[in-house]
Amino acid sequence: HVQLVESGGGSVETGGSLRLSCALSQLRYNNKCVGWFRQAPGKEREGVAFIDRGGATNYAWSVKDRFTTSKDNANNALYLQMNSLKPEDTAMYYCAADPPCHSLWPYWGQGTQVTVS
Repeated sequence: HVQLVESGGGSVETGGSLRLSCALSQLRYNNKCVGWFRQAPGKEREGVAFIDRGGATNYAWSVKDRFTTSKDNANNALYLQMNSLKPEDTAMYYCAADPPCHSLWPYWGQGTQVTVS
């Protein structure tokens, strides 16, 4: 079955950087919609960064110019480079895949915690 496994979370100080990775099995990232979401305690889940099937990226306004998402099709991996981190970036981060690009996001990772203090 399809599995997404995130890694790379942790605790950093304000202004620091982290790089999240998402390994995908049983499904190729090629020509699929993939993305990153986050959820902070007491808040709704929000979309952070996305790559469409054509490879174009899109970001939430709150992370634009600080976060960069990319994928390595050869290694079937998805990345989220997070720079200039702020305390408000603290959340559980999830990668997700939506093969038909219908914004249904049927496949999710287990999440990785990012804490900025």
